[in-house]
Amino acid sequence: MPAGTFDIFIEQGATFTKLITWKDSVGNPTNLTGFTARLQIRESLKAATTIISLTNTAGITLGGTLGTINILISATSTSAITASKGVYDLELQAPDGTVTRLLEGKVTIKPEVTR
Repeated sequence: MPAGTFDIFIEQGATFTKLITWKDSVGNPTNLTGFTARLQIRESLKAATTIISLTNTAGITLGGTLGTINILISATSTSAITASKGVYDLELQAPDGTVTRLLEGKVTIKPEVTR
């Protein structure tokens, strides 16, 4: 199954959170026990450096049998973003090594006025 497309908006200087539930074809939550996760934001597909890089040990919390994926980017991290746009994807790796690109899309960073 191809990755879902979901564009995200990040407000520079504010905490970004997004809760996602991965469900199977009949609507049941996918058991994420033993999975790992990674998400990267880059200015472009070919950019060598990342704007944000998260894993299930830093910024992503997996909810086991609930199928939830909680993404958190701190206000400190969003304050440091200098780009105005980018692209991202979210990948999950099953215990057997199978990697699924769950989501992908564009990122828009709204500049902070208050400093």
